[in-house]
Amino acid sequence: MTNDARGQPPGDSEAQATGRSATGPAGQNGTSPAPLLEQFFDWDSLYALRAAVGAHASQAGLPQERADDLVVAVHELAANALRHGAGHGWARMWLEPHALRCEVAEDGSAPAAPGPADPPSSQEAAPWPIRHGHGLWLVQEVADQVSLRQGPAGGTATISFLLVLPDGG
Repeated sequence: MTNDARGQPPGDSEAQATGRSATGPAGQNGTSPAPLLEQFFDWDSLYALRAAVGAHASQAGLPQERADDLVVAVHELAANALRHGAGHGWARMWLEPHALRCEVAEDGSAPAAPGPADPPSSQEAAPWPIRHGHGLWLVQEVADQVSLRQGPAGGTATISFLLVLPDGG
């Protein structure tokens, strides 16, 4: 996902002027509510993204265990966007009546060089086996709803976490 000259995520000018996201969940009157969180990320800011997601999830009322799951899911989606995209992206979070919805987007351009998540090439590689492809599986295991979209401008993943589970937990 690319930003405009002001470093803002793409979207219509009205959405940028009002602080509403053009791509976020629709409100009752068809407008999009302002996101709780709208944060640019790159390899150097994953920690800050995780901290912000955790803080907003707890403040919105997500139980701590589910807030931790949300942090892991957003981290996995962001790392995927960094590894397979241009090396940066956007994360947004909205509070809905019974759920937190997060969107992680990248612009789809291939990175020029391998990122820090690529396995080491030296003989001193970590003793742990490295298997790629488990991040999206993990996201689908912990999120209540997952939507993945790929378009000409890049990929977008949207996940939802219920604030109140159907069994009351």
